[in-house]
Amino acid sequence: MTEAALVAGRLSQVRRRLAAVNGENVRIVAVTKGHATDAIAAAIDAGCTDIGENYAQELLRKDRALLAHCGNRPQVHFVGGLQRNKIRKLASVVDVWQSIDRLNLGEELARRSPRARVMVQVDLSGEQAKRGCPAAAVPDLVAQLGELGLNVIGLMGIGATGTPEQARPGFAMLRGLVDRLGLSECSMGMSADLEIAVQEGSTMVRIGTGLFGSRPLEQQKSDR
Repeated sequence: MTEAALVAGRLSQVRRRLAAVNGENVRIVAVTKGHATDAIAAAIDAGCTDIGENYAQELLRKDRALLAHCGNRPQVHFVGGLQRNKIRKLASVVDVWQSIDRLNLGEELARRSPRARVMVQVDLSGEQAKRGCPAAAVPDLVAQLGELGLNVIGLMGIGATGTPEQARPGFAMLRGLVDRLGLSECSMGMSADLEIAVQEGSTMVRIGTGLFGSRPLEQQKSDR
């Protein structure tokens, strides 16, 4: 079986899981972190219209694969921890910035890509390994980003480590913030906890393992 066929089959499985919780309209962002460039081509060929990447250098390497599909180029979401000095290089590649969690990132992005579509990453768990703006500071950050001219379309969060059910309180809090601020997008849920996220009001899920399998061991080591 070709990689494209394998990914297409897994994409169908993810869509069935979404449909089972009335999430047919939830957008799937295919996260190709740690996988070869071929993964992007396979995702596009399978019908994915949104691609997510976590690492700046990896995305820049894969940009050629995106350009090769310029006729049906997907929307590119940056979903990983972002450094201010990477924004200049990424500005022409990224369509949606999901991991803006502090003002200085917004200031640099406004300089490099006025009116860029952004999402504020919110801390849902208090875990040190996971980034995010504290929930109490989110309304001010959203307002400040808007004043910079950025197009704040929603909020993003990563569920708490543990069972899928343990992620539910954080997801509920995030959806509440989205509604309170009058935003349109709520990016939460990954391969393991997408059902809980959709039940709590997710509008887009970020799926990596569920589409591409586990990352190669050598790539996992290089990310540490």
